[in-house]
Amino acid sequence: MVNEKFVCHLAEIGIQDRPAAGGKGASLGELSRAGIRVPPGCVVTTTAFERFLNAIDPNGAIRREIERASPDDLAAATRISSEVRERLEREALPPEIRDPIAIHYELLYTRGGGSGEPVAIRSSATSEDSAESSFAGLQDTYLWVRGVESVIEHVRKCWASLYAVESVVYRRRLKLSENGLAMGVVIQRMIDPRTSGVMFTRSPYSGDRSVVVLEASWGLGSAVVSGEVTPDKYVVGKITGEIVSRAISRKMRRHRPNPEGAGVMDEEVPAVEQSIASLSDDEIHGLVEIARRIERHYGCPQDIEWAIARDLPLDASIFLLQSRPETVWANKDAAPVAAPKSKPFDHVFSLLGGGAVKR
Repeated sequence: MVNEKFVCHLAEIGIQDRPAAGGKGASLGELSRAGIRVPPGCVVTTTAFERFLNAIDPNGAIRREIERASPDDLAAATRISSEVRERLEREALPPEIRDPIAIHYELLYTRGGGSGEPVAIRSSATSEDSAESSFAGLQDTYLWVRGVESVIEHVRKCWASLYAVESVVYRRRLKLSENGLAMGVVIQRMIDPRTSGVMFTRSPYSGDRSVVVLEASWGLGSAVVSGEVTPDKYVVGKITGEIVSRAISRKMRRHRPNPEGAGVMDEEVPAVEQSIASLSDDEIHGLVEIARRIERHYGCPQDIEWAIARDLPLDASIFLLQSRPETVWANKDAAPVAAPKSKPFDHVFSLLGGGAVKR
């Protein structure tokens, strides 16, 4: 069973395995099972995280201290976060966790010689990417990591990012229990994308469910996430496939793999490419068809990350990197138009700003 292993192939995991694989790992496994192309990979399970955390903190002091922290005391939360992260990043992994990670990393590349091949290492907390809350961006992702030792180091960094101050404060404000909160880590073969981006099966601007909205830019998606690039934007009719609108931006920067080895470099886009569309119409239609399949599979609007690998034919070049439930408009739909009041006239007072009526 998945929850009894320290490392599992993505093919072994489904959406029901969120407690063992975390939100991102469970979603990627589910996409793979549904026939959606995702980069090959594995998940270091929450069982490994719990084993590691128990080894360095057998009495559970870390979780108790975090639960005592006030979300309004940023200085205390920062101190606790710094201390916990330093401990998790410093301690060595026990062999029963380290060895399976090394083996699975080597197996990601069928041609062998995996010790130098690049992977993406991505956090997958049990609390993230759910319909009830979104922790996107609160834990760490590392791109183009090479070598067993570096992979092990970055797995620990992902675990430690569960205790980033932003994540700790967010959980305290939501009053989430630390007990049972754990981190899986996804290790995937790295895609070298010509273009990457996100797509929403519901407009993030208007909530319109009849369209798919795409954002795209050259290279790795990290340039858009960091705010260095304004992406191209496309709106496509979900049923007709008509490209309703397109806005092509000037994309002056891109992130791409460092040709010298590990890591990602930031470079200027050649002038001739800066103002041309980063997606062809065929690629747009291919992405939209995948978006429709994913929404049908999950039964609710999705927020999807994707990449198009360079130098591959269209029918083999689109890879899905993540799909999570859309939360902004879903939460608006779920919320009542007005909170219940003890007296009907109290609604009028609330619209005036609350408090006593001035006479």
